[in-house]
Amino acid sequence: MKFADTLKTLPEATGAKLVLTDAAGIEAATIANAPGTAGSFRVYAYLAQQYGAINAEAAAEGLAIFAEHTEDASTHPGKHPNIDRLIAILASGIPLNARVI
Repeated sequence: MKFADTLKTLPEATGAKLVLTDAAGIEAATIANAPGTAGSFRVYAYLAQQYGAINAEAAAEGLAIFAEHTEDASTHPGKHPNIDRLIAILASGIPLNARVI
């Protein structure tokens, strides 16, 4: 299934942004709920709700959700930073906490 089709099956997510923090509470990234990043916002919000954090299991599901964009991110590092982050979490096993503001 393509990303756009899978995205439609996820619950709506509200809020202005999603903040990712490490175990020490230091901000690692912010994903705005805005044009260009609203899809990533919705995926990360869903994963945080399902798993309580963005851990390796959540990252694996997220990469499956991003579908064709995951392959593109693998061949073009830096092009899709929100997918790159999931790849890094899956590889390292180091989770990030997530909260929607």
